[in-house]
Amino acid sequence: MYLIDSHCHLNFEGLAERLPEVFDNMAKNQVRQALAISVSRDSFAQVLAIAQAHDHVYATVGIHPDSESAAEFSFDELVEHARHPKVAAIGETGLDYHWCSGDLTWQHHRFITHIEAANAAGLPLVIHTRKSADDTLALMREYHAQSAVMHCFAEDVRVAKIALDLGYYLSFSGIVTFKNAADVQAAARYCPADRLLVETDSPFLAPVPHRGKRNEPAYVRHTAEFLAQLRGETLEHIMQHTSDNFYRLFPKVPRLT
Repeated sequence: MYLIDSHCHLNFEGLAERLPEVFDNMAKNQVRQALAISVSRDSFAQVLAIAQAHDHVYATVGIHPDSESAAEFSFDELVEHARHPKVAAIGETGLDYHWCSGDLTWQHHRFITHIEAANAAGLPLVIHTRKSADDTLALMREYHAQSAVMHCFAEDVRVAKIALDLGYYLSFSGIVTFKNAADVQAAARYCPADRLLVETDSPFLAPVPHRGKRNEPAYVRHTAEFLAQLRGETLEHIMQHTSDNFYRLFPKVPRLT
């Protein structure tokens, strides 16, 4: 039995310069694989290099929705990068109405390009949504997003049901361990075992008991332990289901024996 961190930023400050320690801590906590997430053109090169250097790390390709001026990947570039054997998904991508306001046509167009590229490449989407869940899911429905995970799920049961009914997965981060996260906890109880993932979003959003400190992939164990207690399940059950779900969603990542 083991855990997989389905969303982390290994190239970010606080992790990139201490990868041997980060990987050692993962091993000590039964976290055996990680998906390193791209948020920009530069970060894609960085996470791909990490993934190529380490068998237990895979990467994604995508542009985060929080900056209009960010250099874009074209549809063709996304599809081409998606062919790399160590690129397991498209994203993170989506909509963000917290950091961005005004005319967000550019953000919608960027998201649509990622959806269409993922469909063409046959890869899942890693979805970022903040204060934009209804619009995010509406675009995913309209453009027939075939496979996706709602990363760092921070919505309520209503939104969870919409995403699950569309066939998507929910990934819970350290947010679910916070005392003020009653809606997220209700969604985590509601989520079927076969659609559940865990993540850190490290170096951000460290779970209790490390809240407010730098996060790292090893801490996904705390989130898994909390979910087990919240759902009335064993940690082994959470480990088994979240790992099985990860491999089902990201079929390019080989299952460990």
